[in-house]
Amino acid sequence: MALNIQNTSLKISAGLPKQFPSDPIPQVAFSGRSNVGKSSLINTLLGRKSLARVSSAPGKTITINFYDVDKKLYLVDLPGYGFAKRNPEDKKKWSALTDGYFTANKNIDRLTLVLQLIDSRVGPTKDDEMMLEFLRAAELPFVVVATKIDKLNATERKKNLEAISSHPLISGEKVIAFSSLKGEGKDELWKTVLAYAKF
Repeated sequence: MALNIQNTSLKISAGLPKQFPSDPIPQVAFSGRSNVGKSSLINTLLGRKSLARVSSAPGKTITINFYDVDKKLYLVDLPGYGFAKRNPEDKKKWSALTDGYFTANKNIDRLTLVLQLIDSRVGPTKDDEMMLEFLRAAELPFVVVATKIDKLNATERKKNLEAISSHPLISGEKVIAFSSLKGEGKDELWKTVLAYAKF
């Protein structure tokens, strides 16, 4: 790997589009509903326990976190969506910030891949479908990561992965089964990230 993942730090928790870093390096964004396991996945990828903070209240964070990996790559943690306990003003702020990343980001050309996380136990929710529709409409490259795969038995795993892979908005796209607990899918995910980021 051309990256030293030990040399990783949180560059900024951006609450406004003007705070997004302008460094000329590739970006890989992580998108998914609250409680899909985004922070755990990032920590597993980076071999850390708590670099990305796992929130006790899903959807609590309304910032976009940029993790600087070896000064060569940004892993961009978008705030989770689909939260039930959020007031309308917070939801509006979430939409504006996330939308700003894709539409008001002067460095959007550096976004090489979106990792769209979907809970393998429940499959794509309505919110996931809205995000997938947006990614397709914007012609942004994405790969689906089926999280929490360790919580399924062999029969459920086969059935649920087939259902996710054959979903109309996902069909034909790569789907990676992932477990933060067991590290399953970590190597394949890194290979995918590095390929899209052209390392």
